[in-house]
Amino acid sequence: MTDQSNASPATKGIEQVAIDGETPAERLAGPARWVVIIGTLFSLVLVVNQLFNLQLMGIVLIEGRYLYVLGGLFLALSFLIFQMRGGKGGEPSLLDWGLFAVALGCTYYLAQTAQQNLSQGWEFAPPEIAQYVSVVFFFLVLEATRRAGGLVLFLIVLFFAFYPTFAGVVPDPFSGFQSTFLQTVPYHIYSSESSFGIPMKAFGGVVIGFILFGAVLQRTGGGQFFNDLALGMVGGYRGGAAKVSIFASGFMGSMSGSVISNVLTTGAVSIPAMRKTGFSAKTAAATEACASTGGVLMPPIMGATAFIMASFLSRPYVEIALAAAIPSILFYWGLFTGIDAYSAKRGLKGLPKPDLPRLKEVMIEGWPYIFVFALLLYMMIGLRQESSAPFYATVLLLIVNQFRARFRLNKERLGNMIVGVGMGLAELTAILLGVGLIVGSFSATGLAGTLVNELVFMAGDNTIVLLGMGALTAFIFGMGMTVTACYIFLAVVLAPALEAGGLNQLAVHLFILYWGMVSFITPPVALGAFAASTMAGSNPIATGFEAMRLGGVIYIAPFFFVLNPALIGQAPAWEVVVALSSAMIGVAVISSALQGYISLVGPLEGPLAYPLRIVLFFGGVLIALPETALLPLSYLVSFVIGVALCAVPFYVAWQANISDPRTA
Repeated sequence: MTDQSNASPATKGIEQVAIDGETPAERLAGPARWVVIIGTLFSLVLVVNQLFNLQLMGIVLIEGRYLYVLGGLFLALSFLIFQMRGGKGGEPSLLDWGLFAVALGCTYYLAQTAQQNLSQGWEFAPPEIAQYVSVVFFFLVLEATRRAGGLVLFLIVLFFAFYPTFAGVVPDPFSGFQSTFLQTVPYHIYSSESSFGIPMKAFGGVVIGFILFGAVLQRTGGGQFFNDLALGMVGGYRGGAAKVSIFASGFMGSMSGSVISNVLTTGAVSIPAMRKTGFSAKTAAATEACASTGGVLMPPIMGATAFIMASFLSRPYVEIALAAAIPSILFYWGLFTGIDAYSAKRGLKGLPKPDLPRLKEVMIEGWPYIFVFALLLYMMIGLRQESSAPFYATVLLLIVNQFRARFRLNKERLGNMIVGVGMGLAELTAILLGVGLIVGSFSATGLAGTLVNELVFMAGDNTIVLLGMGALTAFIFGMGMTVTACYIFLAVVLAPALEAGGLNQLAVHLFILYWGMVSFITPPVALGAFAASTMAGSNPIATGFEAMRLGGVIYIAPFFFVLNPALIGQAPAWEVVVALSSAMIGVAVISSALQGYISLVGPLEGPLAYPLRIVLFFGGVLIALPETALLPLSYLVSFVIGVALCAVPFYVAWQANISDPRTA
């Protein structure tokens, strides 16, 4: 599910979990709970009927009507789920129930007239009543975006939603075609280029199934299994608790697509375990924040954003996931080696053997989860059935669950699971409908095309400068938006400009996704780090800077793979192997430089420590540097220069370890 984009709701959610132990799904009670359960079940039946073409009760919906019903229903539910002043759960007010009813009424009208809209072109010339309904629905979308996405995202969406009404008076290069308010709003609601455009089509096609699968997997013990598996594999090694966090959070983040919810679920276990084995509060929190952030970039599921990327690029989702595999490996490898260096430098040990689960017993108990994932991957990769795969995997998961008494769903657990799924889908729907308004404004004003040309002109046709501008833009917008919202915005505004600079299209979209993520661990916003610091009791800003040090690879890796498509698998096999091998060596060296300790060698200490770390850092960059027409160095030349730069720091660290032996 997606994150809230301002700090207060996230912090409030953490405090509630810590104080009363209740999840938002458990806090939602009374009639609202039953309405959310019924609405969620109805929506899931609707989705299954549409995707599998079951024609239940003879119902066959055109795409527009299907999206109106699905989007409108979850939009209505969002007013019962999200409180007026932020936060999820609790008792809805009379105003919330009123907004719920109005949203349902608008949804009925939109669905009932979908065929007329399609045939008569209502986005340009709607009848009078259709105009009024679109205005009401438009403001409902804005309010739902504010509640689900936070104030910053709301203000951004609000500005761009009204942009067509004053685009003609804005100075170049941001001027565009101007429309009246009653021309703009129907376009937003009735066209397939705005709220109900590509993001909602991806949601109704494939995203909803994977969100359902992820929620069911967590509720049926899948999260516990993979956490135990990580404990059994690496928990006993130095820094084992942190390394477990890397594996567990990476997997859970891949399912949820949310940094904050990932921190809340896995951090509750991993942060105390890290503190127990000697990690400082800020490092424990920073590790969890980095691991949870990287999970959104981790195949096979990658949260909701990857499916929207597949829709934007008109490519199979499997192609997106395979391309994202190497960059995510590099990120987690950099985090892993950084944690190992941190642990070695401080002499930290692994978890005590009696506290570790036996790997054999974990596999015996949890092998059904492996089987479920095998089915999911086979259907996605082998059969290319991306829309139906998560539903088959979910059904198998529920069947398997009934044979496991420990996690068997009773009435209460089942109710909480359905409410949790409904909350996640309502949150994502509200945000997608809101961000769709931004996309629609760029389409209505024609700004997308002109802005691309202006950005390329400003960069002076220099691709490196354009990449720097792109990274800064993605970082800034990532501060105020959710992952999915940030990606959609940048895919419309920035990606075409980078592609015009001659860069690989898929690499460009992954580049903006990565740079849209860095704000989760980078002050002043650093929502992921701040959420983890609340759980660890550390200083939020200090945690954010520690997360930057541990996860430093996330700032560098995007430049590697966008300059060399071999690092996203877009090259011959031998070139991919060479690029990946050198990148992994370079990333490990970079992580060592950031920590001031070279694993298996020794520490960098004394008056020359920082100069040596700087030399080591640039040596690692040169070792990992891709071969590209934009830079004059070949693989071999940059690798040799990098190794030569690293020689002195390695020798000093080795000598320090000999004179003052410690675990290398």
